[in-house]
Amino acid sequence: MHEYTSTARVWGLSCPGFPEEVSRARRWTRDILRGSPLAEDAVLIVSELSSNAILHTASGQASGSFHLALAVTPQVIALSVTDDGGTGTAPKIEHQDQEAEHGRGLGMVSVIAHRVAIHSSQVGLGYTVTAELFTDARRGEHPCR
Repeated sequence: MHEYTSTARVWGLSCPGFPEEVSRARRWTRDILRGSPLAEDAVLIVSELSSNAILHTASGQASGSFHLALAVTPQVIALSVTDDGGTGTAPKIEHQDQEAEHGRGLGMVSVIAHRVAIHSSQVGLGYTVTAELFTDARRGEHPCR
């Protein structure tokens, strides 16, 4: 293989900040990953991250939006959701008890994904949450922890 050739494939999707767009994001992810054993985990992660963007940031306001990126290589599936910000606080992974009604979503994502990273957006005040699923890891195995 030539040194400048990549086996990575990358897709992007921008969605208005309406609740029904979460189902669109799930379908989009499922269509791209059709046949992958990690497709359903990826769909669940995209659903949670997209919902968080709409519910907890300016993405869910009248003119808001959120943006998805999906990168696939033979080793990893990386899913990123970038929100419009507006909260003044960064998303954080919390592990709540069973009685908690809120704050469990990113904790759930961190259990499903092999790695989760949260970065402030270079443009505006939003954040990007990226979850990675390693293709060679067995379910429930988290080698980076």
